[in-house]
Parts: sequence; C-alpha cells; structure tokens
Amino acid sequence: MTSTEVLPRSALLALTTAAFVTVLTEALPAGVLPGMSAGLGVGESAAGQAVTIYALGTALTAIPLSAATATWPRKRLLLAGVAGFAVANTVTALSADYPLTMVARFVAGVAAGVVWALLAGYARRLAPAGREGKAIAVVMAGIPLALSLGIPAGTFLGGLLGWRSAFGVMSVLAVVLLAWITARVPDQPGQAGGRTPVLRTLTVPGVLPVLAVTLVFVLAHTVLYTYVAAFLGHAGLGGSVDVVLLVFGVASMAGIGIVGARIDRALRRLTILSTILVAVAAALMVADSPALIYVAVALWGLGWGGVPTLLQTAAGNAGGEAADNAQAMLVTLWNAAMAAGGVAGGVLLDAAGPASFPWTLLVLLLPVLAVVLGARRHGFPHRS
Repeated sequence: MTSTEVLPRSALLALTTAAFVTVLTEALPAGVLPGMSAGLGVGESAAGQAVTIYALGTALTAIPLSAATATWPRKRLLLAGVAGFAVANTVTALSADYPLTMVARFVAGVAAGVVWALLAGYARRLAPAGREGKAIAVVMAGIPLALSLGIPAGTFLGGLLGWRSAFGVMSVLAVVLLAWITARVPDQPGQAGGRTPVLRTLTVPGVLPVLAVTLVFVLAHTVLYTYVAAFLGHAGLGGSVDVVLLVFGVASMAGIGIVGARIDRALRRLTILSTILVAVAAALMVADSPALIYVAVALWGLGWGGVPTLLQTAAGNAGGEAADNAQAMLVTLWNAAMAAGGVAGGVLLDAAGPASFPWTLLVLLLPVLAVVLGARRHGFPHRS
C-alpha cells in the first residue's frame, strides 16, 4: 500500500484499461455479428454463441484459477491475463474456422476470469488507506466506457474495415496494455500460505449477503438489458435504440462518478440508492410511455453505473483476508447471472412479451433491497 494520499493514477488507469479490454472483448461479437457470421460460414445464432462461450469460460474457471494462482505475484498474474486477451483476439481475427474461433473465445473468457478476480483487489492494494473504494471506482469506469464508447466504436470499425479488423485492434490494444502494466503498475505479493478454502469463505460474515445481492441484481439487470431492443420496439422507440443506449451509457458514467466520490464513506447508502433508482426506472417503464422511457433509462444508468464498484468493494471489505476468494466467487456468480438473465429474458419474451421485462425487474429488486437493508452489520454495514 502506498504511503501517500494521492491515488497512483497511471497504475489505476492501466487497470481501468484492463477492465475496458475485458468488457469489450466479451461484447464485441454482438456489434459485428452479421460480418462475423458470414466470415465463419455459420448462422448469426451460431456466431452469437461467441458471447456465451466467453461467459462460460469465465464462470467455469474464475474460482479454480484464483485458487491455483493465489501465491503468484499480482503483476505477473495480471500480465498473464492480458496476454491471454492478446492471443485470443489475434486468433479470432485470423481464424476462418468456427470451432477454432470458439476455442479462442473460451480462452478469452478464461483470461477474463483471471483479470476480473484480480482487478478490485489489486486496486485496493495500490490505494492509500481510506481511499480503496475510490480506487476501485476508477478501475470499474472501464465497464461503462466499454459499453458506451468501445462497442459503438468497434461496431463502426467492423462496418468500415471488416469484423476481423475490430478484433485486430483489440489485440494491438492488449499488447500496448502489456507494456503499460510492465512500466507503470507496481507489483503486489500473492497471498502467503495459499488461500482460504472456497466453502469457508462463505462463512465469513457479510460475504454471503454480498454474493446474493450480486446474483439477483445482475440477473434483474440482464433480463432487461439483453432484450432492450425488443422492449424499445414494443414502446415505440425501435428506431432509437442507439440513442437510448447512449443515454444509458452517459448516465452510467455519471453514476460511477458519484459512487467513486463517496463510496469510502457511504457504501451502504449508495447501494440502497442505486437499487431504488433502478426500481423507479422500472416503474416508469411499466407506464409504457415513450416520453418517460428516456427518463427511465437515465435513472437506470445512473443507478446501475456504480453497482459493479459497490459490489466489488463490498465483497473485498467483507472478505478480509479471503478478499481474493470472495472476488473470484463474485465474478463467477456475475457471469452465471448474465447467462441466466439471457435465458430467462428469452423465455419471458416468448411467453409474456417485452412488456413483462420492467415488471420482472421490479419483482427481483425487492429481495435485493431486503438483503441490503438487512445486512447492516456485515456486507453492507451502517458504518464504512
């Protein structure tokens, strides 16, 4: 831990870029799906599994790899994860073989599991005492940046120069990031003597409530976000999906800025406020008024933008000596909830139509709010 009160911005921005690369690598196939489908000689539904298998690679390997590398120096582990992105995206850019591309995407998901389980803990160790949450917020800004800027830019590049060029640029960015980490990110030691067993981590006070909130909150968000185009079409805004998503992205950036400024003093209140903002957004969407949709999406982004930072910080605080283990479990549950949200949203779309999405979001947020309110001693404590 540093002795100065100033955040090590260059090191933290390198970690922010790692988060950016991780999210953009995961979601880029959605933006270049038609070209990717044609280039690999498969249907769009098959090409879309490039996102699914990435999430599967992350969910299956985050915990075991975190356990296996517990004693590794953190910098070496981070470099290995980013190198995994460089290799996987290069293979994806060059491959004309669908099975080989899917293997590369699985490897990219494994790299994501390594990086996600590492980032929050690394940021905490680099920060001065009392500013750990702020450091995590800086790093987690890579998520909304990737969603609001990276994916549209990648989609534009894919349309202009071809989908392979978009993945090639991702490889170049990963190589640049390797040099940046090597030069500017201080090393941190691994965990001496290994790590706390996974099941024992669940008994640490506060860990289980944070993981439960993560699972249900991410599930609720993903059900709507995955099928937001279908919902907007139902609401009469089918031709404005890009504008609506831009509003969401800008509001998310504002949300993470607010969280980053106050998280070290008000984690509990911010988590409650974020949950309520997303619930209010869902309630406005239920009204089914195109004029209110933009307000609802802005509130949704404002509430959701800081959630990754809040939950990562809460998991690290609650985990204590088992913080890295708690982070790996959070990463696994996050990806499992994303996969489940995509499936559940598809079922709802077929069975009840897009109007059911806001109601589902509202119903799922009730237990989220109840758990946060109840975990006032551990998990989401009254005093930070």
